[in-house]
This record gives sequence, structure tokens and C-alpha cells, in this order.
Amino acid sequence: MAHTIPAQDFIKTPIYTPPEAAKNAARILVKPNLGYPVGPPVTVSMAILGKVLQRLRQVNPTAEILIVEGVCSKLSLTEIAEKNGLSALLTQGIRLLNADELECTEYPNQSPTPARFKAMWAPKLLQEVDCRVSVGAFKKTHLKGEPLISASLKNLYGLFPRSQYKARSPNSRGQLHRPSVPLVLQDVYFTIGHLFDGGVVDCDQKFVSPDWKPDKGKSIAVGQVIWGDDLLKVDRAACKAAKEAEANYLSAIESLIKIHTAL
Repeated sequence: MAHTIPAQDFIKTPIYTPPEAAKNAARILVKPNLGYPVGPPVTVSMAILGKVLQRLRQVNPTAEILIVEGVCSKLSLTEIAEKNGLSALLTQGIRLLNADELECTEYPNQSPTPARFKAMWAPKLLQEVDCRVSVGAFKKTHLKGEPLISASLKNLYGLFPRSQYKARSPNSRGQLHRPSVPLVLQDVYFTIGHLFDGGVVDCDQKFVSPDWKPDKGKSIAVGQVIWGDDLLKVDRAACKAAKEAEANYLSAIESLIKIHTAL
């Protein structure tokens, strides 16, 4: 199930329970939404991310925690991390890694009907860690006249190498917007999304853009954080908390999961 709680309670109390896989993990991968040199709600707040890291450390004092992100900016990950205040969270045993600099491998698409990609390139590191957690910001943009929700699943876009998936701009992953993001998110789930052990969505404020730009828009107070062990359930609960229509990729992916399970 997914849990929805006030953001202040998430930050001030030990209510967040990391995935079971985190307890005995030697290495934990945390994928935050930090692709832009802009603070929340465009990116995840350091207070929310900090609590996730703190709780991971509390349930597992010895694990190596790897924060992995790939940016969507001309600025480097190091510059963005410094600008957004991540440096203060990089305590002993916690490292920041640039997804675009990691060795990649192909992940087969387990969907019974791939939308576009029969396999997708992503960091080999995903196979070499024992626990994976997505920490996303809640955003609604508009692409081709249709609303697009970014939460814990869409947050995984930053793991795919820009060298492989760039289109007109070398700073983004334009190939992952064709034919549409909801369709490509099906492939994202069935290649790497299903590997994730948990998700957290920072919905203290939601970000709403009138167009496709994920860093130009307005923030609206919501005051909630959503977390759980299933990215799809987390994203559905986040849409409900934010009083937005259910993301249109959720039902489609769940239908494919039923077909895949029955095969």
C-alpha cells in the first residue's frame, strides 16, 4: 500500500519506513529528482530527501548509499547538487554519482507488448545494488495538449544516458518523449521500474506548468508526502493527494502486468 502523511510529520518523525530490502543491503541506490538547478517543487526538497537518507541509515548503519542522478541542464550534476544544497547530505558512506558517467547495459523489456523499446540502456549499477528507491517531486506539465504527471516512475528518466536518448537538445532525453511519454513509461516500468523496491513523492508543493517545460511554472501548496513499496501505487496516491486526475500511464501498465503475470 501507499502511505500519505503531512510533510512536516514525514520530516520531524521516524514515520517513514524504508523498503525491507534496505535492511540487509550492502549497497542502496537512491534516485532523487535533482535534474535542474532549481529548488522545490521543480526538484525534491532537501528536507524530504534528507529524511529518506536518515531513515535508510538508521535501519542499515553500514550500507553504502549511492545517490544517482542524470541532469537535464547545461550545468553539471556537481553544480546543481551544490546549488540545491545536496552537499550537506553527503555524509560518510553516502556518495553522489552522475548517471551519464556510469557504465550502462541493456535491460530487456518484460512487457508483453513493448510500446517502443524492446530493451533500454541504463546504468549497470542497478543490477549491482541490493535496494533501489525513487524520490520524486510531484509535477504536472502539458505535452501536445495532454497533462503529464511526473512522480516516482517518471523520475527514473534521469537514469537513462543522454548520449543514447538525446534528440535535438544534447541536454535532454528527447527520444523518451516519442511517440508519447505515457507510452514510453510502459517501457520504463518493464525495463527498470519493476526493479525498484520503493518510492517517495515530495508533494509538499505540487508544480504545475502550462506547457512542456518542467522548470517553468507555479507551485501550489499540498503539504503531503507519499511513500510505499510499489511505484504505481505511490504515483496513484500522489495524484489523489494533489487533487489531480489519475496519471494516464497507471491503468495501462497495470493491465500489462496482469497479462505478463498470466503468461
